[in-house]
Amino acid sequence: MSSATTLTELEDHIRTRYDELSKRLQQVAAYVLDNKNSVAFETVSVIAEQADVPPSTLIRFASAFGFNGFNEMKQLFRSNLLEETSSYTDRVKLLKELEGEAASPEEPIEILQEFSRANSGAMQQLAAQMSVEKLNEAVDILHKAKNIYVVGLGRSFSVSSYLSYALRHLNKRAFLIDGLGGMFKEQLSTIEDDDVLVVISFSPYSKETTAISHALSGTATKQIIVTDSQVSPLTSSSDVCFVVKEAKVEAFRSQAASLCLVQTLAVSLAFKR
Repeated sequence: MSSATTLTELEDHIRTRYDELSKRLQQVAAYVLDNKNSVAFETVSVIAEQADVPPSTLIRFASAFGFNGFNEMKQLFRSNLLEETSSYTDRVKLLKELEGEAASPEEPIEILQEFSRANSGAMQQLAAQMSVEKLNEAVDILHKAKNIYVVGLGRSFSVSSYLSYALRHLNKRAFLIDGLGGMFKEQLSTIEDDDVLVVISFSPYSKETTAISHALSGTATKQIIVTDSQVSPLTSSSDVCFVVKEAKVEAFRSQAASLCLVQTLAVSLAFKR
């Protein structure tokens, strides 16, 4: 089987296959599900001791879920731990604790150079792998929409707010769903069948964003999804789905490729109109 690309996906695989695992592998499964921080920080020998299994059992467990080794599987736990740390200051401290003091550049010019290189590669990949048909279909959907609703929370908020800003400058009726005052339900209730919902969300995927998308799934309201994985919980609701691989420098992901994509949609719509 192919290995999971996110911790959530791995946890789902473990729960689904738990009953078919051997007793030893079930011990490992229970431990990794209940001790995510320990798996991220500790060595294989320490984890094996705490799970009361030989180190070789950890290797067999990782192999059973498509990984080349247990340390490869550990990277999902580390990435998830970094993503869940909202404070950038705490994230830097955690990164140093996980990977050592020399893990990342610290001088401003070094950080700029790293992000510039990474963003350049991400946007080249975006252009090279983009489906012409998907782009054209998305622009056509936006062109025909009576109203366009945009939702993207957390780190996706800057992308969603820019898109709603750009659409309004095209004299399109665009509305940003932000849940201000806890009014997600009220904002959602105004969406009609001939409207379009643009959903922007990346791992670890906002629960509110996912709930809004799923609530409109199966209705006549079309959805354009911008996300980061083919197995994102949003893909099943999409009429058009864009999978964007953002640049990442250590624990910090960029938004340049996503902004480039939504800017392309807005400017393309301007030419179509």
